[in-house]
Amino acid sequence: MLPLIYTHPAAAGLFLATCLVWLVPEMAGMLRQMGKVSRREALSQDGGSLGILLGLQWAGLALNFLLAWLLPQAAILCQRTTLYFLGLTAILLGVALRWYAIRVLGGYFSSAVIVTNDQQVIQHGPYRLIRHPAYSGTFLTMLGVGLVMTNWASLIALLVCVFLGHIQRVSIEEKALIRTIGEPYIEYMRRTKRFIPWVY
Repeated sequence: MLPLIYTHPAAAGLFLATCLVWLVPEMAGMLRQMGKVSRREALSQDGGSLGILLGLQWAGLALNFLLAWLLPQAAILCQRTTLYFLGLTAILLGVALRWYAIRVLGGYFSSAVIVTNDQQVIQHGPYRLIRHPAYSGTFLTMLGVGLVMTNWASLIALLVCVFLGHIQRVSIEEKALIRTIGEPYIEYMRRTKRFIPWVY
């Protein structure tokens, strides 16, 4: 059975509108970051992780749409309409969490792995419970995209790709923060989880 967005124009239109709410600010933010001069005394320690992250994320999205078409036998058959709307809601909640986290991080946010000598450990807002809430927002958005497709194969492929891209990126970020900030960040890591409060 094919996803609703492949068989119902209204469902496809609503999904597209939701994706625009997600992608337009994301692209604008990325362009802003690319045009930004690195902060003084900043050290970029990206190691190519952004390219890997984006590559895996887009590969996951491509597989998500392709597998839902090629493997209709992997369709989630129960509560398809409910899952579709739950997916749209998750996309929007993920976008909201990501931008809230970026706003709380303020001037320390960068699309590259950049750590300054005066870097502080941000511990308010969503950072009280998790170290990477902007990435958690992305996970929630991608979960939403997968749920909209109502297909086990596409959902799993998308989430695996997104997880693999983010886990490498986060490892590089945390090593850079430990090197620069030291014990305060290590202590912060002991008290918090990476993506999901009290879980992981």
